[in-house]
Amino acid sequence: MAIRPRRRLIPSLLCTLAVAGCGADAPPPGDAASGPEIPADQLVRTADPYARGYTDADFPRLTELAPGVWAYEQLRSAGDERFTTVSMFVVSDDGVLVADGQGSVEETERMIAHIREITDQPIRHVVVCSDHGDHTAGNSAFPEDAEYWAHPTSADALAAQAASSGRPADAPPVRLATRLVEEREVLRLGGREIHVLFMGRAHTGGDLVVYLPDEKILFMSEAYLHRVFPAMRSAYPSEWVEMIEAAQALDVDVYVPGHGFVDHPSVLAEELELFQGAIRIVIDEARRLHEDGYSLEDAQAQAVFGDLESWSLRSSQGDRAIQQVYAELDGELEAVR
Repeated sequence: MAIRPRRRLIPSLLCTLAVAGCGADAPPPGDAASGPEIPADQLVRTADPYARGYTDADFPRLTELAPGVWAYEQLRSAGDERFTTVSMFVVSDDGVLVADGQGSVEETERMIAHIREITDQPIRHVVVCSDHGDHTAGNSAFPEDAEYWAHPTSADALAAQAASSGRPADAPPVRLATRLVEEREVLRLGGREIHVLFMGRAHTGGDLVVYLPDEKILFMSEAYLHRVFPAMRSAYPSEWVEMIEAAQALDVDVYVPGHGFVDHPSVLAEELELFQGAIRIVIDEARRLHEDGYSLEDAQAQAVFGDLESWSLRSSQGDRAIQQVYAELDGELEAVR
């Protein structure tokens, strides 16, 4: 395994963890014993890259979270807004595991090219943590003989995409799941222990996370949206809150989001707590309007989300979130199978 420095390597996580020690409690940011302070750009708590002073040329960004464990951030567009989609890959001397692809074949190929600059080991495992297209539409760029891990719910969603009569003839092939994860699977890859876990329904219903217990890193995919409004088009709102609580109960130093920036570990932990609170705000506002007898349409027009009004995707996702909470309150969401 050959690891070489990357031009866009973000050093803050490595520096912080090296000083604090894996498994040790890190001193407060800025303490003399903790190494570098939180970088100035991370003091601007937003998912908007331009508000942080970045340009398109700053992406993709690669952050080495621990030796051989990398986060990969690339920009994507949603309407007029830009924010990051995050993947994670784990390099070993017996191959590479990738947690979530990118949203197109081109972007996934770009990520694979960056992996190739770090290691010549083959990609042997792809974990579908989120089955949504912005994380799977480029999966055909991965090796066909890789193992594709998914929860049964996500496996069904991918199969439905592949079989859809409306799928364009020139669309890239859908990589179907070859291995199912109903609750917990443990992989050992080149001496690394990697847990693929289903901790409850959240953003998609088939949400998987990738946990590295030795490195204390948890890739949460779209169950954690860092300063992005809780997107709920296929979510289970109250269960999502519980799923985050389960994730917080693990022994974790670094929580990696599926969208938004990969920041200092202390920032990521604070923001995960804040994001769970954001889901609660959406649920409470929808419940208030529901109990006051507002129709769905009137509730969507009336809803106010406080500080969340400034978060990325508020304008495009607020109405859908109210709709999903209403469906939950009315008992219309699919029961746990």
